[in-house]
Amino acid sequence: MDSFLHQGERPLLRELAMTIESPTSSELLYGLDDRPAPLPAFFAALQHVLACFVGIVTPTLIIGGVLGLHEQLPYLISMGLMVSGVGTLIQARRPFGIGAGMICVQGTSFAFLSAVLAAGLMVKARGGSPDDILAMIFGVCFFGAFIEMLLSRFIGRLQRVITPLVTGIVITIIGVSLIKVGITDVGGGAKAENFGAPINLALGALVLLTIIVLNRLSTPWLRLSAIVIGLLVGSLAAWFSGVLVPKALPELPLVSLPIPFRYGFDFDWMAFVPVALIYLITAIETTGDLTANCMISKQPINGPHYLQRIKGGVFGDGVSSLIAAVFNTFPNTTFSQNNGVIQLSGVASRHVGYYIGAILLILGLFPVLGAILQQIPKPVLGGATLVMFGTVAAAGIRILAQAPLDRRSLLIMATSFGIGLGVSSQPDLLSQMPRLVQNVFGSAITSGGLTAILMNLLLPLESASASTTGQEQET
Repeated sequence: MDSFLHQGERPLLRELAMTIESPTSSELLYGLDDRPAPLPAFFAALQHVLACFVGIVTPTLIIGGVLGLHEQLPYLISMGLMVSGVGTLIQARRPFGIGAGMICVQGTSFAFLSAVLAAGLMVKARGGSPDDILAMIFGVCFFGAFIEMLLSRFIGRLQRVITPLVTGIVITIIGVSLIKVGITDVGGGAKAENFGAPINLALGALVLLTIIVLNRLSTPWLRLSAIVIGLLVGSLAAWFSGVLVPKALPELPLVSLPIPFRYGFDFDWMAFVPVALIYLITAIETTGDLTANCMISKQPINGPHYLQRIKGGVFGDGVSSLIAAVFNTFPNTTFSQNNGVIQLSGVASRHVGYYIGAILLILGLFPVLGAILQQIPKPVLGGATLVMFGTVAAAGIRILAQAPLDRRSLLIMATSFGIGLGVSSQPDLLSQMPRLVQNVFGSAITSGGLTAILMNLLLPLESASASTTGQEQET
C-alpha cells in the first residue's frame, strides 16, 4: 500500500521540492538524532523562539483588534504560545507516529486570518458577544482540523486537485488580501481619529526600515531577530514621541490555566466553508515546508520513510490545530522560517524541539506577557505585519514561478486573481445574493481559491492532449 501511494505522490512532492532553495551549508553540527548538551541545545532553541515568537502572537493581536476582543487578548495569547509549544513537542517527539520527528515549530497561521475574521464579523453583525464570536471561531476550526488530519493520509493524491499552480495562486491571494490589514494599522488602525497622521506613517516606516536593514546584515542573530528588534525600536520611538503611553496592566492571574472551550462551542456552515478550504491549502503548504526541512536536515526526500515522515507531519499539523481549537486559540501550522534557522545554525537535532516547546510553554503560562504585547501601537505593529504579509505574497509568487506558465496557467491565474481580489475590493458586490453565497464567496481566499481549483480541474492540459494525440497516431 505504501509503495502504491508513493508512486502517486512522487510528482507532487518533487514539484514542491523544486520550489525550495537547497541549503547552502553542506555540514550539520548536530544531525537529526544527535543529542546536543543542554547549553548549546538551549541557545539553539532560543534562536528558533526569536524567529517565530512575533509570528505566533501577531495573528491573535490582529484578530483581537479587529473583532474587539481586547479583554480576552492576554488569555488568547497565552494559549497560543502554550499550544505552539505542545505542537512543537509533538512534531519533535512523534508519539504514535503523529508528527514528523524533526524540528517543526508550530505557530498560529496567518493563512486563516481572513476566514477567521469573516466568521467573527458574521457573529458580531448578529449582535453576538465576544464569547459568542470566539465560540463560533473555535467551533468551525475544531471541525476543520479533521480535514487536514484526513488529507494527511492521501497527501499525494491531492496532486489532481491542488497543484503548485493552485497553491501559488491561493498563497499569493492570502498575502495580498492581508496587506490591507497591515497598511490599515500603519495608518493608525481602523476608525482611528488620527488615521494617516504623519507620526503614524513615520513609526510604520521606521519599523519597516529597521527590519529591512537588519535583514541585509551578515550576522545571523540580527537577521533572525529583525522583526523583534523592529518592534522594540518602533515601540521606543512611539514612547518618546508620546504615541505609546503605557497603561496600567489589568488584574490578571499569575498563571494562565488551559480550560477546554472556555468561551463555548458553536458551528455554522457559512463560517466553516472558508476555513475548510484553508485547511486544504495548509496541508499542501506544510508538505513543502517539511520537504525543505528534510533537505536541510540531510534526510531522504523520497522512499517510504520520507512518505511516513510527511504524512506524520501533516497529521501533526492537524492535531495541533485541533488542540488549538479546544484550548482557545487559532489554527496552527508549521513555520517555514525555522527551516532557515536550522540552515544557519547547523543544528537539526529533533531534541532541540523539546527545548523550543518547553520555552514556548513557559512563556504561555504568564498572561501578563499578552497584556504587555497588547500595548504595542498599531502603526508599529503595522510596519512589521506589512513585511510578514508581503512575504506571504512573495512566497506564493515564488511557487508560481516554478509552475509551467503556459496559456492555460496564465488564464487560471488571471481569472482567479481577478475574481478573488475583485470581490475583496468591492465587499457590496454580493450584497443582494443569499447569505450563504455572501459568506462563502465574500472572501478573496475562498472565491479566488475555488476558482483556481475548478478551472484547474475543468480546463484540459495542453501537453496531456498532445500526448494523447501522439499515442493515437502511433496506434
